[in-house]
Amino acid sequence: MTDLSVNIGSLTLQNPVMPASGTFGPELAPLLDINRLGALVPKSVTLSARDGNQTPRICETDGGMINSIGIQSKGVEHYMANILPSYHDFDPPLIASISGETIDEFEQLAARLDKHPDVAALELNISCPNLRDNGQAFGMSAESTFNLLRQVRAATGKPLIAKLTPNVTRIQDIARAAEQGGADALTVANTFLAMAIDTETRKPRIGNIMGGLSGAAVKPLIVRLIFQAHQATNLPIIGSGGIMNGQDAIEMILAGATSVQIGTATFVQPNAMNTITDEITDYLTRHHIDAVTDLIGQVDLR
Repeated sequence: MTDLSVNIGSLTLQNPVMPASGTFGPELAPLLDINRLGALVPKSVTLSARDGNQTPRICETDGGMINSIGIQSKGVEHYMANILPSYHDFDPPLIASISGETIDEFEQLAARLDKHPDVAALELNISCPNLRDNGQAFGMSAESTFNLLRQVRAATGKPLIAKLTPNVTRIQDIARAAEQGGADALTVANTFLAMAIDTETRKPRIGNIMGGLSGAAVKPLIVRLIFQAHQATNLPIIGSGGIMNGQDAIEMILAGATSVQIGTATFVQPNAMNTITDEITDYLTRHHIDAVTDLIGQVDLR
């Protein structure tokens, strides 16, 4: 029987397929078998309430979409009282995505969620702007990445997953800094900074002018980033960006990913994650491969 199980640090998943933060919620239950997922990743939570960015927040592009939601959140108190309980009856482990404007906010969030029984791991959205560094994202600097991970690592014993930004010159340096700071895994990567203009109105199509590009168009870029991060660290990698089918997922695993996150594909087809899981199984069966872990990083460079 084909073994789809993978390990993300000390966390064992029944298969490598999970949602990307901000693209999934319990309301998908009528359309998707949520208990078949490897893990659950709700929308990012912040320490205090945030309104998010001005509208319009989403626009379609060729082969993808741009979004600029702005991490709209009702704060961690509402998250613990209302969001986490809505996932309680599902079987897969829950990975809480956390976001902050300062390292102290990340630390406080991690400490608050550390003892919560429904939270299996924390994904740190270090693509957020750092208010103490002229708005530069934490994950664009190796030094700030290391400092953030080190401080959060001291606040929690739960597995830490650093979600990296692709908007850097050398992702290898950021990946190493996250590993040295205490990360247990990496998500590679968040969305690419992008812009679209309505040529009739001559106005940006996103209210915040720029937003994050996701979807099939970015997949080759993400595959490259995964390969580079895998060569630079020993951490398990969660590949995220542009997966639309099982072949895309296999491609990222061959590049070095241990598991994958699905986002835009779910907007196109709500049960995409179940379909992708089945397609991964079909691939392993067709190639007579016993375990999905046998494929990690096995791109043939000869």
